[in-house]
Amino acid sequence: MKLVVASNNPGKLREFGEMLAPLGWETLPQKELGVSECEEPHGTFVENALAKARHASACTGLPALADDSGLCVHALGGAPGVYSARFAGEPKSDERNNQKLVADLAGQADRRAHYVCVLVFVRHADDPQPVIAEGEWHGEIVDQPRGQGGFGYDPYFFLPESGATAAELDAAEKNRRSHRGQALAQLVDRLKTRRA
Repeated sequence: MKLVVASNNPGKLREFGEMLAPLGWETLPQKELGVSECEEPHGTFVENALAKARHASACTGLPALADDSGLCVHALGGAPGVYSARFAGEPKSDERNNQKLVADLAGQADRRAHYVCVLVFVRHADDPQPVIAEGEWHGEIVDQPRGQGGFGYDPYFFLPESGATAAELDAAEKNRRSHRGQALAQLVDRLKTRRA
């Protein structure tokens, strides 16, 4: 069974492929099928993920999987949220996003934050009952980056229970514990119980 993944991120594509293969799904990146990136005009993760999944499915006629994820910081009222990738504006830059995050938190005692990932699976573009899964990964923001792994805000996302940032975890541990890993495991469970 073929499934288009509404992402061009190589890490996500590999992770989705590994977890969905045992269910009999062959994952195809949208780029290989000539699908353009979808607009993400919505204020919530679930609306953006649903728009991306429907767009990829409409363009290909295949079932589709999309995710929307980001970092929500308590002291910033949930920002950067759905704007995480473009927090410091265009063009997208992890370095500038992290600089803005640390600057915006200057003097703040509350450093709690969590990553969010929402995954949406549709059987076809007009699927009235998409499968939706969500994961959260809680930590806090530090001022100095630590670790060489991961991407985005990972070097600043500290996990008190492990004494490490997300960028200091090895890939297997990060995938197991992360917001995306949680959401993907939940999605796989739901697809097993509801054969698409």
